[in-house]
Amino acid sequence: MNNRLLLSALLLAACGCQQPAEPIPQDAAVRIGGETITEQDVSARLALLSDDDREFAQTPIGRQNLLQIITREKLVARAAKDEMLDQSDVYLSIMEDKRNQLEEVYREFAAQTLEQLWYDELKEKGETAVTDEEISAYFKKYPYEMTVKQIIIDNAQTADQVLRTLKRSPSRWKDMERQYSVAPESLRKLSFMPGEYLPDIEVIAANSPTGSVQGFFKTAQGFHIIMKTSEKRLSRKDAEPRIRQVLENKKLDKILDSLKNKYEVVIYEKSE
Repeated sequence: MNNRLLLSALLLAACGCQQPAEPIPQDAAVRIGGETITEQDVSARLALLSDDDREFAQTPIGRQNLLQIITREKLVARAAKDEMLDQSDVYLSIMEDKRNQLEEVYREFAAQTLEQLWYDELKEKGETAVTDEEISAYFKKYPYEMTVKQIIIDNAQTADQVLRTLKRSPSRWKDMERQYSVAPESLRKLSFMPGEYLPDIEVIAANSPTGSVQGFFKTAQGFHIIMKTSEKRLSRKDAEPRIRQVLENKKLDKILDSLKNKYEVVIYEKSE
């Protein structure tokens, strides 16, 4: 056999020994080394996009852009692993922090879900149901809404000083609020029917003339100084849904009070 025939035979033998190429899955979208990104993977990625981005990504140009982005991310991830960055102290520390955060989110979600199921069960049993007669009786007694503005201060000494100043000069309310109030904007001025806010504040507001400064009153929020700015009568139509909510909350409070006795709740408060 001459040299040309020998070389041809060797080439044929070499071709015959090669492993057949791995078949490409029918739903393959991108192949990176030995990893295949399927159409299902692309659909899952689409679901994470905003409506506008998703609409664009479903056009021919948008799809190519999306596949390029996915490819780049996979290439970077592979290069990072080749550098063993996934074994670095920094990476492991970050991942541990994130794992703890996600576990906390899961615990909170589990607690909220269980709480909501309990509330739903109470409603199904009718234990917080409110009758029309109860609403009528409440409206007859409390047919009005009060509006107050308040300054909440975090210590008694400052609250006393601010109250003295405002008693002498009510017109300095804005200055005192700006300097000393720790109340969020939503609590600096609010309107409520009896039963919708803090009982102590409601009683003081109900028995105070409009425009007078009253305080200071300690609650869990801090030390309150209030001024009632208005009071108005409500229509039955406007008041009814609010009264229903107030009465449902009162019934729920009674149930919770019974649970406190059942499970022997003790709350330890620090003295001011």
